[in-house]
Amino acid sequence: MDEALLRSLTPGVLAALVRRGADFAAAEDAVQDALVEAVRAWPAEPPRDPKGWLVTVAWRKFLDATRADTARRRREDRVDQEPAPGPAATVDDTLQLYFLCAHPSLSPSSAVALTLRAVGGLTTRQIARAYLVPEATMAQRISRAKRTVSGVRFDRPGDVATVLRVLYLVFNEGYSGDVDLAAEAIRLTRQLAAAIDHPEVAGLLALMLLHHARRATRTAPDGSLVPLSEQDRGRWDTAMIAEGVAVLQAALARDRSGEFQAQAAIAALHADAPTAEETDWPQIVEWYDELLRLTDSPVVRLGRAVAVGEADGPRAGLAALAAVDDTLPRRTAAAAYLHERDGDLDTAARLYAEAAGKAQNLAERDYLTRRAARLNTRPRH
Repeated sequence: MDEALLRSLTPGVLAALVRRGADFAAAEDAVQDALVEAVRAWPAEPPRDPKGWLVTVAWRKFLDATRADTARRRREDRVDQEPAPGPAATVDDTLQLYFLCAHPSLSPSSAVALTLRAVGGLTTRQIARAYLVPEATMAQRISRAKRTVSGVRFDRPGDVATVLRVLYLVFNEGYSGDVDLAAEAIRLTRQLAAAIDHPEVAGLLALMLLHHARRATRTAPDGSLVPLSEQDRGRWDTAMIAEGVAVLQAALARDRSGEFQAQAAIAALHADAPTAEETDWPQIVEWYDELLRLTDSPVVRLGRAVAVGEADGPRAGLAALAAVDDTLPRRTAAAAYLHERDGDLDTAARLYAEAAGKAQNLAERDYLTRRAARLNTRPRH
Protein backbone atom coordinates (compact mmCIF):
# COMPACT_ATOMS: atom_id res chain seq x y z
CA MET A 1 0.00 0.00 0.00
CA ASP A 2 1.37 3.40 -1.06
CA GLU A 3 0.95 5.49 2.13
CA ALA A 4 2.44 8.56 0.43
CA LEU A 5 -0.27 8.40 -2.26
CA LEU A 6 -3.02 8.14 0.36
CA ARG A 7 -1.57 11.11 2.27
CA SER A 8 -1.35 13.23 -0.89
CA LEU A 9 -4.98 12.47 -1.82
CA THR A 10 -6.46 13.08 1.63
CA PRO A 11 -6.76 16.92 1.49
CA GLY A 12 -8.55 16.86 -1.87
CA VAL A 13 -10.99 14.20 -0.71
CA LEU A 14 -11.70 16.09 2.52
CA ALA A 15 -12.23 19.32 0.60
CA ALA A 16 -14.61 17.58 -1.81
CA LEU A 17 -16.81 16.41 1.05
CA VAL A 18 -16.83 19.83 2.74
CA ARG A 19 -17.69 21.48 -0.56
CA ARG A 20 -20.64 19.10 -0.97
CA GLY A 21 -22.10 20.13 2.37
CA ALA A 22 -20.52 17.83 4.95
CA ASP A 23 -19.45 19.56 8.14
CA PHE A 24 -15.72 19.43 8.76
CA ALA A 25 -15.66 17.02 11.71
CA ALA A 26 -17.96 14.46 10.07
CA ALA A 27 -16.12 14.78 6.76
CA GLU A 28 -12.74 14.17 8.42
CA ASP A 29 -14.11 11.05 10.12
CA ALA A 30 -15.56 9.79 6.85
CA VAL A 31 -12.26 10.30 5.03
CA GLN A 32 -10.40 8.39 7.72
CA ASP A 33 -12.89 5.52 7.34
CA ALA A 34 -12.38 5.59 3.57
CA LEU A 35 -8.61 5.42 4.01
CA VAL A 36 -9.01 2.34 6.23
CA GLU A 37 -11.18 0.79 3.53
CA ALA A 38 -8.54 1.62 0.90
CA VAL A 39 -5.83 -0.10 2.92
CA ARG A 40 -8.05 -3.19 3.01
CA ALA A 41 -9.29 -3.21 -0.59
CA TRP A 42 -6.60 -1.70 -2.80
CA PRO A 43 -3.91 -4.39 -2.54
CA ALA A 44 -6.32 -6.91 -4.07
CA GLU A 45 -8.01 -4.57 -6.54
CA PRO A 46 -6.33 -1.15 -7.02
CA PRO A 47 -8.70 1.46 -8.51
CA ARG A 48 -7.98 3.18 -11.81
CA ASP A 49 -8.95 6.53 -10.27
CA PRO A 50 -7.77 6.52 -6.61
CA LYS A 51 -9.10 9.97 -5.75
CA GLY A 52 -12.49 9.29 -7.33
CA TRP A 53 -12.68 6.01 -5.40
CA LEU A 54 -11.88 7.74 -2.12
CA VAL A 55 -14.38 10.57 -2.72
CA THR A 56 -17.15 8.09 -3.49
CA VAL A 57 -16.41 5.81 -0.54
CA ALA A 58 -15.91 8.72 1.89
CA TRP A 59 -19.21 10.28 0.80
CA ARG A 60 -20.98 6.98 1.37
CA LYS A 61 -19.33 6.68 4.79
CA PHE A 62 -20.55 10.19 5.59
CA LEU A 63 -24.08 9.30 4.50
CA ASP A 64 -24.03 6.11 6.56
CA ALA A 65 -22.94 8.08 9.63
CA THR A 66 -25.72 10.66 9.25
CA ARG A 67 -28.61 8.29 8.47
CA ALA A 68 -29.28 7.52 12.13
CA ASP A 69 -30.30 11.09 12.95
CA THR A 70 -31.20 12.55 9.57
CA ALA A 71 -34.75 12.81 8.32
CA ARG A 72 -35.66 10.63 5.33
CA ARG A 73 -36.29 13.57 3.03
CA ARG A 74 -32.92 15.20 3.82
CA ARG A 75 -31.21 11.84 3.47
CA GLU A 76 -32.65 11.33 -0.01
CA ASP A 77 -31.58 14.83 -1.03
CA ARG A 78 -28.01 14.07 0.01
CA VAL A 79 -28.03 10.71 -1.82
CA ASP A 80 -29.00 12.53 -5.01
CA GLN A 81 -25.77 14.53 -4.68
CA GLU A 82 -23.52 11.46 -4.62
CA PRO A 83 -20.54 11.92 -6.97
CA ALA A 84 -21.17 10.49 -10.41
CA PRO A 85 -18.97 7.60 -11.56
CA GLY A 86 -15.89 8.53 -13.56
CA PRO A 87 -12.56 10.30 -13.01
CA ALA A 88 -12.50 12.88 -10.24
CA ALA A 89 -11.32 16.43 -10.84
CA THR A 90 -7.58 16.91 -10.44
CA VAL A 91 -7.90 20.30 -8.74
CA ASP A 92 -5.51 20.67 -5.80
CA ASP A 93 -7.73 21.64 -2.87
CA THR A 94 -4.97 21.57 -0.27
CA LEU A 95 -4.40 25.32 -0.13
CA GLN A 96 -8.14 25.93 0.10
CA LEU A 97 -8.25 23.51 2.99
CA TYR A 98 -5.44 25.46 4.70
CA PHE A 99 -7.65 28.55 4.59
CA LEU A 100 -10.47 26.60 6.22
CA CYS A 101 -8.23 25.17 8.96
CA ALA A 102 -6.73 28.62 9.58
CA HIS A 103 -10.08 30.21 10.33
CA PRO A 104 -9.79 33.34 12.53
CA SER A 105 -12.08 31.79 15.15
CA LEU A 106 -9.28 29.33 16.01
CA SER A 107 -6.23 30.14 18.08
CA PRO A 108 -2.94 29.80 16.14
CA SER A 109 -1.97 26.66 18.07
CA SER A 110 -5.34 25.03 17.40
CA ALA A 111 -5.21 26.02 13.73
CA VAL A 112 -1.78 24.45 13.34
CA ALA A 113 -2.81 21.28 15.19
CA LEU A 114 -5.93 20.90 13.03
CA THR A 115 -3.91 21.52 9.87
CA LEU A 116 -1.26 18.99 10.82
CA ARG A 117 -4.00 16.42 11.49
CA ALA A 118 -6.34 17.07 8.57
CA VAL A 119 -3.94 18.23 5.87
CA GLY A 120 -0.53 16.99 6.95
CA GLY A 121 -1.69 13.52 7.88
CA LEU A 122 0.08 13.43 11.26
CA THR A 123 -1.38 11.33 14.02
CA THR A 124 -2.67 12.91 17.20
CA ARG A 125 0.23 11.29 19.04
CA GLN A 126 2.81 12.88 16.70
CA ILE A 127 1.21 16.31 17.08
CA ALA A 128 1.06 15.96 20.86
CA ARG A 129 4.76 15.06 20.89
CA ALA A 130 5.57 18.15 18.81
CA TYR A 131 3.65 20.39 21.24
CA LEU A 132 4.99 18.60 24.34
CA VAL A 133 1.48 17.91 25.69
CA PRO A 134 -0.33 14.65 26.59
CA GLU A 135 -2.03 12.87 23.69
CA ALA A 136 -5.44 13.20 25.39
CA THR A 137 -4.98 16.98 25.67
CA MET A 138 -4.14 17.27 21.99
CA ALA A 139 -7.10 15.05 21.02
CA GLN A 140 -9.44 17.40 22.88
CA ARG A 141 -7.83 20.44 21.24
CA ILE A 142 -8.26 18.98 17.77
CA SER A 143 -11.85 17.92 18.48
CA ARG A 144 -12.71 21.45 19.65
CA ALA A 145 -11.09 22.90 16.52
CA LYS A 146 -13.13 20.55 14.30
CA ARG A 147 -16.34 21.59 16.03
CA THR A 148 -15.42 25.26 15.62
CA VAL A 149 -14.93 25.06 11.85
CA SER A 150 -17.85 22.70 11.27
CA GLY A 151 -20.38 24.65 9.27
CA VAL A 152 -17.75 27.10 7.99
CA ARG A 153 -17.86 26.99 4.20
CA PHE A 154 -15.12 27.76 1.69
CA ASP A 155 -16.67 31.19 1.01
CA ARG A 156 -15.74 32.24 4.58
CA PRO A 157 -12.15 31.06 5.06
CA GLY A 158 -9.36 32.30 7.28
CA ASP A 159 -7.47 35.43 6.34
CA VAL A 160 -4.07 35.56 4.65
CA ALA A 161 -2.16 36.51 7.81
CA THR A 162 -3.48 33.46 9.66
CA VAL A 163 -2.74 31.16 6.73
CA LEU A 164 0.82 32.50 6.53
CA ARG A 165 1.31 31.84 10.24
CA VAL A 166 0.04 28.28 9.89
CA LEU A 167 2.18 27.61 6.81
CA TYR A 168 5.23 28.95 8.65
CA LEU A 169 4.63 26.78 11.70
CA VAL A 170 3.92 23.71 9.57
CA PHE A 171 7.17 24.35 7.68
CA ASN A 172 9.03 24.49 10.97
CA GLU A 173 7.40 21.25 12.12
CA GLY A 174 8.40 19.59 8.86
CA TYR A 175 11.90 21.03 9.10
CA SER A 176 12.66 19.74 12.56
CA GLY A 177 10.12 16.99 13.24
CA ASP A 178 9.88 13.33 12.36
CA VAL A 179 7.44 13.83 9.46
CA ASP A 180 8.63 15.82 6.44
CA LEU A 181 6.17 18.65 5.73
CA ALA A 182 8.70 21.35 4.74
CA ALA A 183 8.60 20.67 0.99
CA GLU A 184 4.79 20.60 1.04
CA ALA A 185 4.69 23.93 2.90
CA ILE A 186 6.98 25.45 0.26
CA ARG A 187 4.79 24.08 -2.55
CA LEU A 188 1.66 25.59 -1.03
CA THR A 189 3.36 28.92 -0.34
CA ARG A 190 4.40 29.02 -4.02
CA GLN A 191 0.75 28.50 -4.94
CA LEU A 192 -0.32 31.27 -2.60
CA ALA A 193 2.34 33.62 -3.99
CA ALA A 194 1.10 32.94 -7.53
CA ALA A 195 -2.51 33.58 -6.51
CA ILE A 196 -2.08 36.61 -4.22
CA ASP A 197 -0.02 39.76 -4.79
CA HIS A 198 1.17 40.18 -1.20
CA PRO A 199 4.73 41.10 -0.12
CA GLU A 200 4.53 39.04 3.09
CA VAL A 201 3.58 35.93 1.08
CA ALA A 202 6.73 36.54 -0.95
CA GLY A 203 8.67 37.13 2.25
CA LEU A 204 7.55 33.81 3.69
CA LEU A 205 8.42 31.98 0.47
CA ALA A 206 11.88 33.55 0.47
CA LEU A 207 12.40 32.62 4.12
CA MET A 208 11.42 29.00 3.48
CA LEU A 209 13.67 28.71 0.44
CA LEU A 210 16.68 30.19 2.24
CA HIS A 211 16.28 27.86 5.21
CA HIS A 212 15.54 24.82 3.06
CA ALA A 213 18.65 25.48 0.93
CA ARG A 214 20.91 24.38 3.79
CA ARG A 215 18.79 21.54 5.09
CA ALA A 216 21.22 18.84 3.95
CA THR A 217 23.96 20.31 6.16
CA ARG A 218 21.94 20.78 9.37
CA THR A 219 22.60 17.26 10.61
CA ALA A 220 25.56 14.90 10.53
CA PRO A 221 25.28 11.33 9.15
CA ASP A 222 24.57 10.09 12.67
CA GLY A 223 21.63 12.51 13.00
CA SER A 224 23.36 14.94 15.36
CA LEU A 225 22.82 18.68 14.92
CA VAL A 226 25.42 20.77 13.09
CA PRO A 227 25.31 24.48 14.08
CA LEU A 228 25.22 27.10 11.34
CA SER A 229 28.82 28.17 11.97
CA GLU A 230 30.08 24.61 11.34
CA GLN A 231 27.96 23.70 8.32
CA ASP A 232 29.63 22.86 4.99
CA ARG A 233 28.55 25.88 2.94
CA GLY A 234 29.75 24.20 -0.23
CA ARG A 235 26.80 21.82 0.12
CA TRP A 236 24.18 24.54 0.39
CA ASP A 237 21.73 24.65 -2.54
CA THR A 238 22.95 27.76 -4.36
CA ALA A 239 20.10 27.74 -6.88
CA MET A 240 17.53 27.75 -4.10
CA ILE A 241 19.42 30.53 -2.32
CA ALA A 242 19.48 32.61 -5.50
CA GLU A 243 15.74 32.12 -5.94
CA GLY A 244 15.05 33.04 -2.32
CA VAL A 245 17.16 36.21 -2.57
CA ALA A 246 15.45 37.24 -5.82
CA VAL A 247 11.98 36.72 -4.31
CA LEU A 248 13.02 38.70 -1.22
CA GLN A 249 14.50 41.59 -3.18
CA ALA A 250 11.30 41.93 -5.22
CA ALA A 251 9.25 42.02 -2.02
CA LEU A 252 11.50 44.54 -0.25
CA ALA A 253 11.40 46.81 -3.29
CA ARG A 254 7.71 47.39 -2.62
CA ASP A 255 8.60 49.11 0.69
CA ARG A 256 5.87 47.33 2.68
CA SER A 257 7.94 45.75 5.43
CA GLY A 258 6.74 42.76 7.36
CA GLU A 259 7.88 40.10 9.80
CA PHE A 260 8.60 37.41 7.22
CA GLN A 261 10.54 39.76 4.96
CA ALA A 262 12.74 40.79 7.89
CA GLN A 263 13.36 37.16 8.87
CA ALA A 264 14.18 36.33 5.26
CA ALA A 265 16.64 39.23 5.12
CA ILE A 266 18.50 37.78 8.13
CA ALA A 267 18.55 34.35 6.47
CA ALA A 268 19.84 35.93 3.25
CA LEU A 269 22.73 37.60 5.08
CA HIS A 270 23.73 34.23 6.53
CA ALA A 271 23.47 32.61 3.10
CA ASP A 272 25.52 35.36 1.49
CA ALA A 273 28.51 34.99 3.84
CA PRO A 274 31.29 32.82 2.31
CA THR A 275 32.30 31.76 5.83
CA ALA A 276 30.81 32.10 9.29
CA GLU A 277 33.54 34.61 10.20
CA GLU A 278 32.55 36.85 7.27
CA THR A 279 28.90 37.14 8.34
CA ASP A 280 27.66 40.75 8.37
CA TRP A 281 26.53 40.69 12.00
CA PRO A 282 25.98 44.48 12.36
CA GLN A 283 23.46 44.38 9.51
CA ILE A 284 21.80 41.31 11.04
CA VAL A 285 21.40 43.26 14.30
CA GLU A 286 19.72 46.05 12.31
CA TRP A 287 17.23 43.58 10.85
CA TYR A 288 16.54 42.21 14.32
CA ASP A 289 15.82 45.78 15.43
CA GLU A 290 13.32 46.00 12.56
CA LEU A 291 11.78 42.70 13.64
CA LEU A 292 11.41 44.00 17.19
CA ARG A 293 9.66 47.08 15.85
CA LEU A 294 7.24 44.83 13.98
CA THR A 295 6.63 42.11 16.58
CA ASP A 296 8.26 42.89 19.96
CA SER A 297 8.64 39.11 20.33
CA PRO A 298 10.70 37.50 23.13
CA VAL A 299 12.05 35.02 20.56
CA VAL A 300 13.26 37.92 18.42
CA ARG A 301 14.89 39.52 21.49
CA LEU A 302 16.74 36.25 22.08
CA GLY A 303 18.00 36.10 18.49
CA ARG A 304 19.01 39.74 18.65
CA ALA A 305 21.02 39.15 21.85
CA VAL A 306 23.05 36.41 20.14
CA ALA A 307 23.57 38.64 17.10
CA VAL A 308 24.74 41.51 19.34
CA GLY A 309 27.17 39.07 20.96
CA GLU A 310 28.63 38.33 17.54
CA ALA A 311 28.70 41.95 16.40
CA ASP A 312 29.86 43.72 19.58
CA GLY A 313 31.32 40.94 21.71
CA PRO A 314 29.89 38.33 24.09
CA ARG A 315 29.56 40.68 27.07
CA ALA A 316 27.38 43.00 25.00
CA GLY A 317 25.35 39.96 24.03
CA LEU A 318 24.95 38.91 27.66
CA ALA A 319 23.80 42.42 28.54
CA ALA A 320 21.15 42.22 25.80
CA LEU A 321 20.19 38.73 26.97
CA ALA A 322 19.45 40.06 30.45
CA ALA A 323 16.28 41.64 29.06
CA VAL A 324 14.97 38.27 27.80
CA ASP A 325 12.57 36.24 29.96
CA ASP A 326 14.40 33.46 31.85
CA THR A 327 11.66 30.94 31.01
CA LEU A 328 11.98 31.33 27.24
CA PRO A 329 13.06 28.11 25.49
CA ARG A 330 16.71 28.17 24.33
CA ARG A 331 17.56 31.23 26.45
CA THR A 332 19.78 29.10 28.69
CA ALA A 333 21.52 27.62 25.62
CA ALA A 334 22.16 31.14 24.27
CA ALA A 335 23.62 32.20 27.64
CA ALA A 336 25.88 29.13 27.62
CA TYR A 337 27.16 30.00 24.15
CA LEU A 338 27.88 33.62 25.04
CA HIS A 339 29.68 32.64 28.27
CA GLU A 340 31.77 30.16 26.28
CA ARG A 341 32.75 32.88 23.83
CA ASP A 342 33.63 35.13 26.77
CA GLY A 343 35.99 32.48 28.15
CA ASP A 344 33.89 31.57 31.21
CA LEU A 345 33.98 27.86 30.43
CA ASP A 346 32.83 26.55 33.80
CA THR A 347 29.67 28.64 33.67
CA ALA A 348 29.16 27.70 30.03
CA ALA A 349 29.42 23.96 30.83
CA ARG A 350 26.90 24.28 33.66
CA LEU A 351 24.46 26.20 31.47
CA TYR A 352 24.82 23.78 28.53
CA ALA A 353 23.90 20.91 30.87
CA GLU A 354 20.97 22.90 32.22
CA ALA A 355 19.83 23.77 28.69
CA ALA A 356 20.00 20.09 27.68
CA GLY A 357 17.43 19.32 30.35
CA LYS A 358 15.08 21.91 28.81
CA ALA A 359 15.66 20.88 25.17
CA GLN A 360 12.59 20.60 22.96
CA ASN A 361 13.73 17.55 20.99
CA LEU A 362 16.21 14.70 21.24
CA ALA A 363 18.70 16.02 18.68
CA GLU A 364 18.93 19.38 20.45
CA ARG A 365 19.34 17.70 23.83
CA ASP A 366 22.15 15.49 22.55
CA TYR A 367 23.95 18.46 20.98
CA LEU A 368 23.82 20.49 24.20
CA THR A 369 24.88 17.50 26.28
CA ARG A 370 27.94 17.01 24.08
CA ARG A 371 28.82 20.70 24.39
CA ALA A 372 28.69 20.44 28.17
CA ALA A 373 30.73 17.22 28.18
CA ARG A 374 33.39 18.72 25.91
CA LEU A 375 33.90 21.64 28.27
CA ASN A 376 33.81 19.47 31.40
CA THR A 377 36.51 17.12 30.05
CA ARG A 378 38.84 19.82 28.78
CA PRO A 379 42.42 19.82 30.14
CA ARG A 380 42.77 21.92 33.30
CA HIS A 381 45.75 24.23 33.71
